[in-house]
Amino acid sequence: MSKSMKDLLASAPKNWGRWGPNDEVGSLNFLTNQEVLRGIQSVRFGEVYTLGELIANPKGEPVFPGRTGALKFMTQDKSYYKSGKSQSLPGGGEYSDDGITMYLQGSTQYDAMGHFWYDDHIWNGYSADTTMGGMEKASIVPMGEKGIVGRGVLIDMPRFRGKARLDKGEEITLQDLKDAAAKQGTTIEKHDILVIRTAFLQSFYELSREQFYDGLNEPGMTYSPELVDWFYQMEIPALCTDTMANEMTVHPKSQVLLPLHCALLRNLGVAFNEICNLEKLAAACERHRKYDFLYVGAPLKVYRGTGAPVNPVAIL
Repeated sequence: MSKSMKDLLASAPKNWGRWGPNDEVGSLNFLTNQEVLRGIQSVRFGEVYTLGELIANPKGEPVFPGRTGALKFMTQDKSYYKSGKSQSLPGGGEYSDDGITMYLQGSTQYDAMGHFWYDDHIWNGYSADTTMGGMEKASIVPMGEKGIVGRGVLIDMPRFRGKARLDKGEEITLQDLKDAAAKQGTTIEKHDILVIRTAFLQSFYELSREQFYDGLNEPGMTYSPELVDWFYQMEIPALCTDTMANEMTVHPKSQVLLPLHCALLRNLGVAFNEICNLEKLAAACERHRKYDFLYVGAPLKVYRGTGAPVNPVAIL
């Protein structure tokens, strides 16, 4: 049965005002100096894994419908010197240069706190009018200034379910998260940065574009009162996944699109890190039987940006 976002989330908790009327980083406030040190304590092997997808990948890039992949172009290379368009610098030096046109949320990225809303209000109760012409409030810049550093925990759902990857529309419930963590021997602790592998985006490179986007309903979590209350009680600062939206595209019961963007990002201030590539990290976690690590990420500081690219780092 169809209903509105406002009706669906009528009883959902909010963190608005928790860090004052001017806050723009939400639950990232939980990542104090002590939480950074707790993350550092999880490092055992010194192995470094970057989680960003390749930008301007010639094989294409998985982006949410309505967006396109990055367009990269050369503005200077050896051909300029060979054709006479450019001359060597005094002393003989030459250089290459390039540019790019892309959606700021068209690759591995963080959403700004004010990126998604309903009922004319964004994070912390700011008016949605503050998004007009650029994010006057809750843009990506304060998040880029703060950085996201703490103890990360990977929950590997395909390995838990004994399959290569999750399928379209495959739900992850709160109990699934808890069961998968228990099977891994992992304890999800308060203030952990939650990293969930679905391996779904790997199918983008294996299927035709038509097959991948046909009937698109990404796998993942979706709204339930118990799930959102758990995020609220656990004070989770950030959610990172290898999907385009960090949640099932469509809430199966209400048909509301992307309700966790409102229940978690808008209402609780949980930072969303989307389109991660978790394959190498997951393989290392399985090899070491260790699923916690130091997570480090900082989105680019784009003036009044609604989001920005990031190449997160996980250190085991």
